[in-house]
Amino acid sequence: MNAKLLKIVLLVEDNPGDTRLLREMLNEQNSFKTQLTHLECMGAAEKFLAENAVDIILLDLGLPDARGLEAIRRTRAAAPGIALVVLTGLDDESVAMQALQHGAQDYLIKGQIETRALLRALRYAIERKAMENAALAMAQHMAHSAEHDFLTGLPNRMLLNDRIGQAIALARRHVKKAAVLFLDLDGFKHINDSLGHPVGDKLLQSIAKRLVDCIRGSDSVSRQGGDEFVVLLLDLEHAENAAVTARRMLEAVAKPHYIDHHDLHITASIGVSVYPDDALDAEALIKNADTAMYQAKENGRRSFQFFKPAMNARAVERQSIEESLRRALERREFALHYQPKVNLKTGAIIGAEALLRWRHPTRGPVSPADFIPVAEDCGLIFPIGAWVLHEACAQARAWIEAGLPPISMAVNVSAIEFRHEKFLEGLFATLDQTGFDPRSLELELTESVLMKHAESMAKILRSLRDSGIGVAVDDFGTGYSSLSYLQKFPVDAVKIDQSFVRQISTPGEDTTIVKAVIGMARGLKLRVIAEGVETLEEVVFLRAYRCEEAQGYYFSRPVPAQQFAMLLKNGIPESAVVA
Repeated sequence: MNAKLLKIVLLVEDNPGDTRLLREMLNEQNSFKTQLTHLECMGAAEKFLAENAVDIILLDLGLPDARGLEAIRRTRAAAPGIALVVLTGLDDESVAMQALQHGAQDYLIKGQIETRALLRALRYAIERKAMENAALAMAQHMAHSAEHDFLTGLPNRMLLNDRIGQAIALARRHVKKAAVLFLDLDGFKHINDSLGHPVGDKLLQSIAKRLVDCIRGSDSVSRQGGDEFVVLLLDLEHAENAAVTARRMLEAVAKPHYIDHHDLHITASIGVSVYPDDALDAEALIKNADTAMYQAKENGRRSFQFFKPAMNARAVERQSIEESLRRALERREFALHYQPKVNLKTGAIIGAEALLRWRHPTRGPVSPADFIPVAEDCGLIFPIGAWVLHEACAQARAWIEAGLPPISMAVNVSAIEFRHEKFLEGLFATLDQTGFDPRSLELELTESVLMKHAESMAKILRSLRDSGIGVAVDDFGTGYSSLSYLQKFPVDAVKIDQSFVRQISTPGEDTTIVKAVIGMARGLKLRVIAEGVETLEEVVFLRAYRCEEAQGYYFSRPVPAQQFAMLLKNGIPESAVVA
């Protein structure tokens, strides 16, 4: 402490002689500069402290309106953070000791005070109080940090669990409901990976603020870590009341976030669990809301879903699949089957689509529709996708070396893989390792992959084209359904989704869409591939409207590599290609 700084002293003393003596002592030396304010009773001191700041209080324990510990208690209440030195008579020394226990920093005995001792007592009292205040602030900060998220300042998991427990007790007492909303951001990892964690952190702070703005003062928003938030809603009359807040939060999160010159768009998925309908304790409520959130993601994201008991069985199943997937690669449980692509004009096999198959040791064959979404959610899609690409290229190279006719190899790439910052690096490394010609490789992407991040996707597509790698838009017509978008991207082909192909041979169905897609694609100089072809009628129709390529059960189911080699060698049976 700098002793030259002016210290404001409040003296509360009703004895004129003691007051005069203390004033003289304080004026005697200038090494400890003070500005003294003198008041004669506790009531006046309380009013003064309510409007003025002081550095230290000198308090007589024998005031007319407050004596002993009462005077100390009233002073501490009026000025809890201010240093306090008490003045007492010789026979009140035991009371002075109690004063130290109740918050005073020191005491002086009247009649034994001398100037140096007074100034030293004042200086040390101020220093000790400053240390006490700093220690208290640190303790309060540590206590707050232990219960709050460091990034957003929101309650953390520990504090939320405590609040949910209190909410359950309150709801039980008043026969009301409480709801837990589990919110997870859709695609947050991509923002972190592409723009960096500082931008990601600011986005989380922006989202946290918007979520808090969506709730009442009695409710709570908590950050559980990463991009997960849990919301507690109290005092609900009906479970449906939680849906109102869920919708409000989905809309709030989806509005653009302007961060560091970036216009960021992100959505969320929310699961809702209600007390007492779905669970009776905090842990089960959060777990069920989490389960419902995954269902919301599976339903298309940017939506909310109430928990249903049947979801638990699906959650257990999903966890089981994830655990099995982690061992599937090392146990060599995956295999590729290949479905031929046929030139509708000549009947020749001109390509193959590599399709992933998984035979679980106890479950048997597992559908890609069941395990691919799980692999994408848990990150296993990256090693699995890398294996598929390497295996397909190596197999196509092996067929060529065996003297079979050269064909193109099509490999499906998920949105998560394609947007990964090291996708191109891994792709070109695989081509180098396998010695497969890039001009014979075609990547199949869905419309949604291209449209979500159009600018960055166009850059990657140009790199692929420069390398000779082809790109086909898979399941065309089920997403954005506008060929005009394809003018912006360097793609080579579109695959008509089988749901439209099926209209060709379904009585009463309109074939306008199929005709339009074929005509417009040809106008854009894109190859057209019909997938899911199953009947001769469909083949005849597609050939009549000049669709170049097709694949489907009519020609061949997806088959193992050895069987596909036989198809390459012998060709598609003539009955399947001659109409």
